[in-house]
Amino acid sequence: MGMKTSRAQVRGLGSAKSGTDHWWTQRISAISLALLAPFFFVTFAIAIGKPWDEAVVLYKYPFNAIVAALFILAVFHHINLGLQVVIEDYIHAPALRTGMLIGLKLLCGLLGFAAAFSIAMIAFSV
Repeated sequence: MGMKTSRAQVRGLGSAKSGTDHWWTQRISAISLALLAPFFFVTFAIAIGKPWDEAVVLYKYPFNAIVAALFILAVFHHINLGLQVVIEDYIHAPALRTGMLIGLKLLCGLLGFAAAFSIAMIAFSV
């Protein structure tokens, strides 16, 4: 016995079978952020107030650069997942929803790439 109405059963409406995957992805990104945040913020706090040359030296260490890039990419991925749920729940016009979801994915991808590229430029600068 299902929880669908007779009409929904006939039309094949119901779960899209992707909610659990989205939920797990969001939880895993949150856990990764919780694990990466202390390393990122300690290095960032040390760099604050130092001259540019000294701050760049901190991010020339591979561990610091990798942690910073992973943290930034995880942040934008987590933001994308969270805002996707908000858009899907509160934007009811299908065309507007689709446009906003595409724009959100492009914006988060672009900002994440730009941040990771900036960290790479600092890490690999001479």
